[in-house]
Amino acid sequence: MSRRLNLPENASVAIPQDGGKLFAPSAARNTQPLVDTLADLLPSEGTVLEIASGTGQHVVAFAEAFPNLTWQPTEADPNRLASIQAYVSESGFTNILPPHHLDATVADWGNDLTAKNAIFLSNLLHLISAEEAQTLVAQAARALAPGGLLLIYGPFKRGDILVSEGDTSFDASLRGQDPKIGYKSDQTVLSWGEANGLKAATPKQMPANNLLLSWRISNASKA
Repeated sequence: MSRRLNLPENASVAIPQDGGKLFAPSAARNTQPLVDTLADLLPSEGTVLEIASGTGQHVVAFAEAFPNLTWQPTEADPNRLASIQAYVSESGFTNILPPHHLDATVADWGNDLTAKNAIFLSNLLHLISAEEAQTLVAQAARALAPGGLLLIYGPFKRGDILVSEGDTSFDASLRGQDPKIGYKSDQTVLSWGEANGLKAATPKQMPANNLLLSWRISNASKA
């Protein structure tokens, strides 16, 4: 995930702040809707792996909202790892593990982790290729404990349809920078999870035309 993209202000822009923190306006906007929706989905206890934790805003908010869960932030970008650590240190929350480096688009990372009760990812699949996204879903399935939950939030096509002019414009901008990336079909992504032993739930409609996709792995076995 080494590509650098020119993103609009309403996307994954990160603004430098004091103390090494980065601030993403999009994360500030979507945090509360995510907390409200995750409250009905997350387990009551256990460990949640956050893939591509970004600035660190989400994981701190989630740790506060769900204090009985242990949160493991990860990130591939060293600058964002530093920002996550700054947010975690400032928060003082004891249910956040130290952030560690993880590129979830590479093979076999799911075999190298202690099984997680849930895995959460936001606003990444449209910024990586379909091949990378398939790898991410497959490896996440391997990293789940029996009964574990995979949650992926972000902008998606509905089937093959882009649902707004803004989505059409953003998708075209992304594909103009790299034809391998751009919006993924919700149905296609759900099928990737199913192919890796996960049972998909009905997507949750979120603000700004986003979706929260979710799957659960069997209690009996891992994918």
